[in-house]
Formats: sequence, C-alpha cells, structure tokens
Amino acid sequence: MTIDPVALATLAAVVREGTFERAAARLHVTPSAVSQRVKALETGIGQVVVSRTKPVTPTAAGEVLLRLAHHWDLLVHEALGELVPQEGQVGRPLVPVVVNADSLATWILPALARAQDELGISLDVIREDEQHASALVRSGAALAAVTSDPTPVAGCRLTTLGSLRYVAACTPAFKRRWLPDGARAADLDRAPLVRFDRKDLLQHRAARRWVRRDIDPPTTFVPSSREFAEAVRLGVGWAMVPVAWAEQGLGDGTLVTVARRPHLSVDLHWLAWKLPSRVLAGLGRCVSEEAGRALSRA
Repeated sequence: MTIDPVALATLAAVVREGTFERAAARLHVTPSAVSQRVKALETGIGQVVVSRTKPVTPTAAGEVLLRLAHHWDLLVHEALGELVPQEGQVGRPLVPVVVNADSLATWILPALARAQDELGISLDVIREDEQHASALVRSGAALAAVTSDPTPVAGCRLTTLGSLRYVAACTPAFKRRWLPDGARAADLDRAPLVRFDRKDLLQHRAARRWVRRDIDPPTTFVPSSREFAEAVRLGVGWAMVPVAWAEQGLGDGTLVTVARRPHLSVDLHWLAWKLPSRVLAGLGRCVSEEAGRALSRA
C-alpha cells in the first residue's frame, strides 16, 4: 500500500479550511478533484479519513494521516532547501503551532517573529487553552504547542519553559460590593466572574484553593485577552489576570487583590514532534530563549 503525497496535502487542506470547497480554492483545483483525492486516500487504506460535517473533521485514521502530512511537508521543504539552497527558490512551509491566548498576548510573539525571520517559514498559530493544546499535537493538527499538560506524548519532546503568573484582581468598588470580607465561599458564589471561555477554569482553580470547594457564580465570557483584562478593570467581575497586566492597576489603586493568596502560576511546556527538522529545532530554541526572559522559573 502506498500513500500519495498529493492526497495527503489535500487532506490537510480540507481539515485546515473546513470544507471541500474552500480547500479546492486554496489548492486551485475543483471541489470534485478534492473529493476524488480524499476518496482515493480512503480507498487505498480501507478507512474513512474525514467526517463530512461542517467543518470537516478528521477521523482517527485521518488524524494519523494528517500528522504524516505535516511531517512530510516540513521534511520535504528542508530537503529541497538543501538541494536548491538559493534563497527564494523553495517556498515557505506553513508550520501549525498551538499557543494559548495569554501567551500570545504577553510573551511569545517576539519568539515567533524571530523564528519566522530566521527559518524562512510561515506560522499557522492555533489559539487553544493551554490545558487542551497537547491533544492538537497528538491528533496531528499541529507540529508543536505551548501546553500546561506535563504528560509525555509518544513521539514528542516535552521541554519546560517556565511559569506564567496570574493574580486574582478586581476593582475596589467591586470588592466593596461583592467581596467585602474577602474570598468567602458564599460571596464567591454570588460575585460576578469573568472567564475567557468555557475551557477557562483558572478562576475556579484559585477559588477551590481558597474555599476548598467548587463555586458557581454568574459568569461573563470575554474571549479576547486584552478585552478580558479591560472587563476586569471596568468592574464586570473578578478574574485571574496575568501579573504583567495587573501590576500598574495594583500599583495605582485602580485594581485590588481578591484574596490573601491571590497569585497562581501556570507551568508551561513546549511540546514538539521528534523530527530530524532544522525548523522545529530552531522554533523550539526561539521559544525557549524568549520564555527564559519572560516567564518565571517553573
């Protein structure tokens, strides 16, 4: 049994774009050609590789092939770069990387910019909660990720980056109204909370440490890091905010801490496939060096 590299690239485009039609436009072929390539791939391995939903999602077999597609694309690019070393003769590979929203907003962009410039790549940055990032690498959707999950992944290298520190903060007026006696369980159940999205459990982790049980407060979801911090500053609710963003407000009195133990650190790791790849090695180096400057020691 052989696997056609063109069919692999087509599968990756279908999953990335979400539909056969958008994948066809990206590849400059007809939707029928895309469908035929995917069908040929399925016939060749005897398994369905994508669920025909909107958006299209890979099956378990599709995830294996998607991982192979990303690995193949990167390694072929590097081989061509050695064979045709003249600058501009080989296209820039698209490297999918998973990064959580707070890392994107606070420290990692200089590392990604440097890696793109030094390595001659383009980056497909996938925003995902740090607790769920490893699954996207494992599934083949990404080649590397910033993750808070220390669990090893077969075939991958896990490198500790450091800790991103958060502080539980709110406005003075909010605290007087909702938490006048600090972080008591009954008050935390009724005090409005700000969360990034439904995967964001950082506030609940902090509250559980304070009151030894889960809380169930009214919640506002703000799925953008800077606007999330602005919502806290405007008194929408209390939340765990990156220390770098809260320092000025805590210093000038426009923000106060919610509890006596307001800080919480999230240990971050770099998870990347073990490939003989100059690009992945260079990307990991750039990220690790920037993390060494920006993050606390894990």
